[in-house]
Amino acid sequence: MKLDPMLAMFGMGGGELILVLGIALLLFGGKKLPELAKGLGQGIREFKKATGNASEEIRHAIEDPIPAASRRSPPSPTGTEGSGSQISSGPQV
Repeated sequence: MKLDPMLAMFGMGGGELILVLGIALLLFGGKKLPELAKGLGQGIREFKKATGNASEEIRHAIEDPIPAASRRSPPSPTGTEGSGSQISSGPQV
């Protein structure tokens, strides 16, 4: 007999699952239980979507090369001539 991995993780069999569902039905009632299950399903779906997006972003960040615009090249050497930073104190002879 093959067990469902999710149920095997909690160590639950078919009888225990029916007992838990029966207690949930008694606590929340027949009208509220489908709403709770729907909310739980939407939460799980959003979680899977968010984790999928995050792992996709990480995968793209690892695989994509660095864009050329963001690469920094070393400054080119320039001479001191014409730099405009010289202060003259008057006419030179």
